[in-house]
Amino acid sequence: MTALTLAKPDDIDRIVPLIAAFHAEMNIAQSDAKRRAAVQPLLDGSPHGAIYIAGPVRAPIGYAAISFGWSLEFGGLDGILDEIYIRPGVRGRGIGSDLLSALPKALAGAGLCAMHLEVSRSDEKSRAFYERMHFAARDGFILMSRVM
Repeated sequence: MTALTLAKPDDIDRIVPLIAAFHAEMNIAQSDAKRRAAVQPLLDGSPHGAIYIAGPVRAPIGYAAISFGWSLEFGGLDGILDEIYIRPGVRGRGIGSDLLSALPKALAGAGLCAMHLEVSRSDEKSRAFYERMHFAARDGFILMSRVM
């Protein structure tokens, strides 16, 4: 089982490079300053979300970032798995499965009723992985965004 630890303020210099690597892989253009500004409140204990470190805290191999919301439909606290990243060199070893097994269980204990995530329609490998981890597409629904 891969260690999963709630990230704290002094973990920022270990988290930001992982986020930058994920963003590079996903072609997300963002400066490190903007990443730091987005991450810091979560590390400081914002009720809006959290970041979990995968592997040893001193040398993390990945992370998961979740944002919290409230859903009448799902009966309370829900979360969006905003980002999940595992270093390429250690992928395929069950680390992602460990994270997506442990995280929902831990958060359910804190009252989370549902967890959502976004995946590209054309990314069949990721979709199959998420389905194995008990996520399901919702028939008749699509995610829509408005960027401010």
